[in-house]
Amino acid sequence: MNTTILRKLLVLAAIGLFSQFATAQGDANGLAVKQIADIVVGLNHFPSDADIATLDGIIADGELAQGVRDMANTVANIEHSANEEGRGAMEAIQANSQAPDRAKVLAGIIANFSHGASDDVKAQLAQLFP
Repeated sequence: MNTTILRKLLVLAAIGLFSQFATAQGDANGLAVKQIADIVVGLNHFPSDADIATLDGIIADGELAQGVRDMANTVANIEHSANEEGRGAMEAIQANSQAPDRAKVLAGIIANFSHGASDDVKAQLAQLFP
């Protein structure tokens, strides 16, 4: 039951806050998402200490959209794969009609992450986040 409530709250938060992300692609939100994508490309089972420091900075930045912070939090908590809470947050981003397409793709990659990024995923992220 708590998972259902959490997912509903995440969807509401994502809807309300992702419009900020959508209109701010070139600023701090866009840069933070690029950092997250770069971390995912290099991720091997779990984030490094340097990755965690970067992700913690994103998570703590209240000026960033909640969806961006949710992505960073999910990646920071990866241990071979995203946990249930993280997958729920990524599903909420993917379901959000206001989320940019590249954010939805990254959220899907994070939700389905398993041990490391495949060559196809690396190529896809390199194209989306040059």
